[in-house]
Amino acid sequence: MKIDMTDLLNSITENLKRIDYIKPEEIPNIDLYMDQVTTFMEEHLSSSKRHPEDKVLTKTMINNYAKNHLLPPPVKKKYSKEHILMLTFIYYFKNIMSISDIQVLLGPVAEQFFPGEGSLKLTEVYEEIMNLELEQIEPLVKDITRKFRKAGTSFPDADTTEQEFLQKFAFICMLSFDVYVKKQVIENLIDQMTPASDEKSKKR
Repeated sequence: MKIDMTDLLNSITENLKRIDYIKPEEIPNIDLYMDQVTTFMEEHLSSSKRHPEDKVLTKTMINNYAKNHLLPPPVKKKYSKEHILMLTFIYYFKNIMSISDIQVLLGPVAEQFFPGEGSLKLTEVYEEIMNLELEQIEPLVKDITRKFRKAGTSFPDADTTEQEFLQKFAFICMLSFDVYVKKQVIENLIDQMTPASDEKSKKR
């Protein structure tokens, strides 16, 4: 694979930095109207977009999240700090989970911590989760680098003109398999959280 390893590591690091973390203290202490919410999310998460023209969140998305009970409804058309935190969770989850799975996962979070009636505030739950995820960046860099090196040893007998593509293909397949396995684990865990009545309705 004709890619310098130092360049690869730098590229991986930069891409991981694009996984933005909205700090609770960055969220305004006043409730926001929907236009203000979409603007805030766009400003803070835009670097994680694949294409510049992509939208982080739209009004339609937010309305659908509330309609599907992923997000508690606004109060007098205004969204609180807790709404922003929930939208951030949804933003990350929606790329790998179905709407129904997100609903199962976030339902208890909204019920117990959104109103602040649990032992912890939603802000505390959010900060703990984000800290756990940030700790995974270094191990992820090492794992991706290991897979890259392994893929770089594949197809040693291929023609030079084909080898670079095949090694890149192998690298993508290894990454995809990792995602596939973890997605299976996530879905199995969520299925265990799903009430029996809901599970039956899904199978109909």
